[in-house]
Amino acid sequence: MAARGTITVKYGAIYRSTMPDNAPPREAAAVEITALLDGYPEPAIALSLDYRILAANRAYREVYGDGKNFAGRHCYEISHGYRVPCHEAGESCPLQGSLTSGYPQRALHVHHTPRGDEHVDVETRPIRDQAGEIRYVVEVLRQSRIASTQPVEDRLVGRCDVFNHMIELVHRVAPSDASVVLLGESGTGKELVAQAIHTASPRAKHRFVPVECTGLTESLFESELFGHEKGAFTGAHARKAGLVTAARGGTLFLDEIGDIPLSLQVKLLRLLETGTYRRVGSADPERADFRLICATHQPLKTMMEEGAFRKDLYYRVNTFPIRVPALRERKEDLPLLVEALLQRLRLRSKLSLSKDALECLRSYDYPGNIRELRNILERASLMADGSTILGSHLPEECRCGGQEVPESDTRTDDVIPLDEVERRYLRQVIARFAGDKRQLANKLGVSDRTLYRKIRALSKRP
Repeated sequence: MAARGTITVKYGAIYRSTMPDNAPPREAAAVEITALLDGYPEPAIALSLDYRILAANRAYREVYGDGKNFAGRHCYEISHGYRVPCHEAGESCPLQGSLTSGYPQRALHVHHTPRGDEHVDVETRPIRDQAGEIRYVVEVLRQSRIASTQPVEDRLVGRCDVFNHMIELVHRVAPSDASVVLLGESGTGKELVAQAIHTASPRAKHRFVPVECTGLTESLFESELFGHEKGAFTGAHARKAGLVTAARGGTLFLDEIGDIPLSLQVKLLRLLETGTYRRVGSADPERADFRLICATHQPLKTMMEEGAFRKDLYYRVNTFPIRVPALRERKEDLPLLVEALLQRLRLRSKLSLSKDALECLRSYDYPGNIRELRNILERASLMADGSTILGSHLPEECRCGGQEVPESDTRTDDVIPLDEVERRYLRQVIARFAGDKRQLANKLGVSDRTLYRKIRALSKRP
């Protein structure tokens, strides 16, 4: 009987052997999985149903290699440092989702690597035998190119739950041409999120063209968006290409779309529905080719119900809504954001925050969100004489919110509830602790799962 070379997988060890043509399904599945892993340029592993690594491709070994053998180790041990699966530690687990549903699953995680923590888009795909039973799961890990847990300049910065959920949605929609609407308060960084979607899209090699919709008159709207011919109106001394032309092949970003008057909304709708436009003063239609991303701080659905926003336009732009969280929902990310913003301010010397300054910033609600935080830090950097920003260098509204009652002034009627004391203490510990969450849980004397549950509850409270 003819035999062929194959690879048998057994808890991470790879054995070469010969396999007859009528090999059992389990060995054939092992060959198929090995071939699949070798075909992925990204890190990829084959997992048993109890979360153990059966085999890993070269990219996985290079990214997650820690000098130890992968044989029989759990995926969550290597990626997170957990002792239990992700879903038992308070995170979504795509492997568990695939085993439950029988279908591929995706989730965005923060993984430990020798280079530090990284945002990773994790995809799991169940592999079945001839009887239809799931025997293995292939897990593919794609590092995010748009988000970072480090204070870098060219990516969105953060790691809290609400931030990670937003990044997961960005990764899902970016490869498509679907229209996106970014919803969030002023100053949350919606344009940066729009740029991240563009960067992660197939249109990234072409231009990202922002349009500020607030205050545009009808004539200015058409001229700016569609362009005009020479002599089309007084002052049109030359032919001008519009922003729709500039965005050809790329992304058109309409900032504050809720501010577009009703009379102009119909013109925008026609552009989106027909994919054509005319320069002002021209009778010749031109084809548009752009991906649309919109942003607004206004409640578009309420505006639609009240007649202030066209219903047909609402459903045209609202294909994939993404909520951009306010800064008060991201207090866990505050130290990271402060460090990133101080770097982006291009200061003459490197500055850091004192303990009391950070506590003051933590206690403030930021009605202006990240834009306001940047202004606060820029002002404080000008007030600081040395290399440290003190609480006294912050604006009055921040200092007042950050002051704590001195111990000598505490009265019996000022007793703080225990859960509030724990909440304040946990915020302080997270801000100061340099290790990972597993080490922090050990120092606090709680399980990993308990700590993650408390952190999730913390991120939901102002």
